Amino acid sequence: MPAAIYVFSLCAFAFGLSEFVVAGLLTTLADDLDAPISLVGTAIAAYALGAAIGAPFLTALVAHWRDRNILLLATALLGVGSLMMSASPNLVFLLVVRFVVGLGHGVFMAVASDAATRLVDPRRSGRALSVVWIGLTLALAIGVPLGTYLGSLWSWRLVFLAIGVLSVGGMLGLALSMPRGEVAVGSTGGGAWKGIQAVAHPQLLVTASIGALVSIATFAFFTFVSPYLQQVTAVNMQWLSLGMLLFGVCAIAGNLLGGFLADAMDVDRSIRFALIALALNLLGLYGFARMPVPMMMLIGTLGICFFSIVTLLTLRLLRLAQRFIPAYSSVAAGLNIASFNLGTALGGALGGLTISFATLAYVPLTGASAAVLALVVLYLQRRWMSEPSEGMPQQAGQGT
Repeated sequence: MPAAIYVFSLCAFAFGLSEFVVAGLLTTLADDLDAPISLVGTAIAAYALGAAIGAPFLTALVAHWRDRNILLLATALLGVGSLMMSASPNLVFLLVVRFVVGLGHGVFMAVASDAATRLVDPRRSGRALSVVWIGLTLALAIGVPLGTYLGSLWSWRLVFLAIGVLSVGGMLGLALSMPRGEVAVGSTGGGAWKGIQAVAHPQLLVTASIGALVSIATFAFFTFVSPYLQQVTAVNMQWLSLGMLLFGVCAIAGNLLGGFLADAMDVDRSIRFALIALALNLLGLYGFARMPVPMMMLIGTLGICFFSIVTLLTLRLLRLAQRFIPAYSSVAAGLNIASFNLGTALGGALGGLTISFATLAYVPLTGASAAVLALVVLYLQRRWMSEPSEGMPQQAGQGT
């Protein structure tokens, strides 16, 4: 594969670490910034909300720019934002900076995902996409556990300084691996307004809504995994680090599995089974909450379920976009990133509401409910897409 795809993965690692490392540092952040855990949990939500806005709308506005310039600017924003996060004097400042960095995250992942599928043969697009997204899963597998440990041992501020250094490396890689003279894929599509209109394409919005529900299901629990394991399962920091490690390692397997399935078999069928597995997994996290070993296993399989669905839904949406709005496929990728990050933000918010109005122990049930709803939406969409009068492909997994 082209070297640029591996650089995309490195940058995705840095962005992913910036977004998710907070889950492992939640207690440390709350103590240092003198804020309640339920509010500190919104640090993930603020970042995800920025990505949800940046991915479709900012990507649409700059769709006529060169990919190289967009990616370099987004990565530079991560670098500057990481330095500012490391110097945060209070929670409000941290939330604002994370929202702004999230904007860049959304744009980067949208453009990089689209560019990766265009840099390879269409028969390898699923694998190319999984290489880009594996940067996020490596952030979970290696970066988050290490950041969790170092943050508790030294300071969470050093973790964000390290992310700033990673972003500089990513910028150098992008500058060397991406050609200066490539033409923007959306340069002939009618400008920024056409890109904004492409965001509202109905065939894409329904698929994006499934992605949002999947993230709600996962992050209603994962946003609060640190206090959940420490307070409900009653384990120490070593168990927490192990749980984060297992989630990340298994997320790599899920990402690769999703890429393989996307190229090898019917996408919708794979998504359906993965959604069922996700719902059962979350129910298990509730049922075995006080048993450390089963909890570690279930946190690992949660990573498999979530990231296999991420890859499958991303490719499904890109294929729909390449059919219906080919000049703005990066915008569709942005819509996909937005759906997952909006779901991440909503998942954290719903988890916080669950804690406020019930107890911490019930957050997996909130997630399981969202996973079941995603199954319902997928079923209804397939029925809608099978109607000849709609002009839709007969088989969503085969015709897109």
